[in-house]
Amino acid sequence: MGNSLKELGRLGQKRYGGFFYEEFLRELQGKKGMAVYQEMSENDDTIGAILFSIEMLIRQTSWDVQPGGTTPADEEARDFVLSCMDDMSDTWSDTISEILSFLTYGWSAHEIVYKRRCGKRSDPQLRSKYTDGLIGWQKLPIRSQDTLYEWLYDDNDNIRGIIQNPPPDFGFIEIPVEKLLLFKTKSRKGNPEGRSILRNAYRDWYFKRRIQEIEGIGIERDLAGFPVLTAPEGLDIWNAEDPEMVAIKNAAENIVQNIRRDSLEGLVAPNGWELKLLTSGGQRQFDTSAVIERYDSRMAMTCMADFILLGHQNVGSFALSSDKTKMFSMAIGSYLDIICEVFNNQAIPALIDINGDYFSGITDYPTLTHGDVEDANLEKLGDYISKMITCGALIPDESVEDFVREQAGMPERLVDWDEAEDTSASDGGTDQNGNQQNAGAAPSADEPPKGTAGTSRNTTGSEDDPDDGDDEEDTEDDEKDDLDKARAARKRLGRRGG
Repeated sequence: MGNSLKELGRLGQKRYGGFFYEEFLRELQGKKGMAVYQEMSENDDTIGAILFSIEMLIRQTSWDVQPGGTTPADEEARDFVLSCMDDMSDTWSDTISEILSFLTYGWSAHEIVYKRRCGKRSDPQLRSKYTDGLIGWQKLPIRSQDTLYEWLYDDNDNIRGIIQNPPPDFGFIEIPVEKLLLFKTKSRKGNPEGRSILRNAYRDWYFKRRIQEIEGIGIERDLAGFPVLTAPEGLDIWNAEDPEMVAIKNAAENIVQNIRRDSLEGLVAPNGWELKLLTSGGQRQFDTSAVIERYDSRMAMTCMADFILLGHQNVGSFALSSDKTKMFSMAIGSYLDIICEVFNNQAIPALIDINGDYFSGITDYPTLTHGDVEDANLEKLGDYISKMITCGALIPDESVEDFVREQAGMPERLVDWDEAEDTSASDGGTDQNGNQQNAGAAPSADEPPKGTAGTSRNTTGSEDDPDDGDDEEDTEDDEKDDLDKARAARKRLGRRGG
């Protein structure tokens, strides 16, 4: 077989000594890049609004776990994973919030910390809501991006772990990859650092920040005017050979450069010096507000979140807003898929396997799933379901009812009414007062004996009128037809029994 089973090539990563240099801008490499992305996310209003909207939409999304099969063991494994999600020292919502930092920095690493579930204990490695003795998640804490010292790789470009250099003691901590959950926005040449969703917005953010600074300085200068300080006649401050004149000139320049409109404004000048404030000659050639708005739009566009600017710039229609929010929701759905994939490929299989043979009978591992980001349009959904049922392409069974209830935010079905009705019918039903009746019970003294109920006798004591028997048969036929119609309606509604 020769080299058939042997890996021969390399990924071609620009990696030296555990550091990646795939980013061609030096200011976005390593810890410098992390500092830039942190400033972008925390100091820019448009980017902050984008990240906030993403986080809030994801935090309100519902999460569920699906069993790997239909056996009772599969259901038990599913319930166990759900219980672990609800039994961590950090809430599931906070854990998701920490994971979402991979959007800002491109990647996020979380260590898996286990515990033995031994009920109410003081030791956090034993404390749990449950007393089954199984091993669950204690927490999934982030290993902050700015504490990364280097990545560990083997000779075949397989990641082995990371080395951390965290405060406050700044010691070196090695964490193997088996203990890590690594989330990243995209994969390129196996780079674990992914790519920040803010990367394409960096250029626009850079120029916007500079223009805002220049705009602030310009406004401040226009308020104060253009300062001109004139030296007394006969004082040659331009004489570079005279140290005293050089010092006076430097002091004068320092005065005009620091004239501001604030609580400390004012000037004390010696006799003969004259200070003038020249006002600007008119409006500037460039509208900085329009330039900044253009950069805001482009930054939002890189994240498919430019819908947040609709209405602020007096442009955009409702239909356009609907299309843009739909694309934004699809992007968020892909981020949720990334989170689910990491849990389904690493966290959940490791959690099941660490409990040994307890879950050996499962068909497959449970899987984490997420709900929809947007609420369904109930009007369109109702119209669609109605048309599908009308044409016979959809049968409204219990699963369809459960789906409709879920989409509409209605409560779940608490009782299977069909089973309850079937049980009631087998027991003889109930009377008008709601009292249970037995089908074979003897009639009470107030009831006519069997065979006489509904039988009419003539006043002369002769035999029953044959016409009366026909009426009874017609009544029975009508009741049978009504029962058949009821059963047919129940069948159309996906109900059992009848």
